[in-house]
This record gives sequence, C-alpha cells and structure tokens, in this order.
Amino acid sequence: MLTRTRVRLAFAIAVAVDVCQWVLGPVGWAFADEILDVVAAVLISWAIGFHPLLLPAFALEFLPVADMLPTWTGCVALVVMLRRRQDPAPPGPGPVIDV
Repeated sequence: MLTRTRVRLAFAIAVAVDVCQWVLGPVGWAFADEILDVVAAVLISWAIGFHPLLLPAFALEFLPVADMLPTWTGCVALVVMLRRRQDPAPPGPGPVIDV
C-alpha cells in the first residue's frame, strides 16, 4: 500500500535526479547520469515498489537528449496514479457484511 510518506519520498527522489540531470546537461559528466539513473531506479522501487513502467523510464534515460526530460518524475506520477486506481477503497464506517 502506498503511504503519503513513500509517495512524497519517491517524488523527491525523482525530482532531485531529474534536476541533477538537467543541471549536468545533455553531455553529462563521465557516467554521472548513468549512476544517478541506477540510484534513482533502486530508490524509487524501494519507496513505491517495483512496477514494470520503471524499466522503460530507466532505458529512456540512456538516450543522450532524453535524459533532459523529467522522465523519472513523470514515471513516478504515472505509477502512483495506476497504483491508487488498483487499491480498493477502504471500507466506510458501519458494519461490514462478509459473505
């Protein structure tokens, strides 16, 4: 289950990595972009759980100009939205009828 803390942590990681990659520029510094991508993938997977959409975001980051886009932030937003749709709403107050 996604908690607000985990979602905020995942967004903080994603935004931080996207900003760092934007600051580094399209050329990057000797594998710094790739190291950031590996760290982001691991930490985001830890924060909100692994989702198959993280794999294309990870692969897209290895394209030279694509890492200038906020792919991690967009991916986290999409995964959080999809996970919230899948989670059933908690039962409201009152008796619960279990069949």
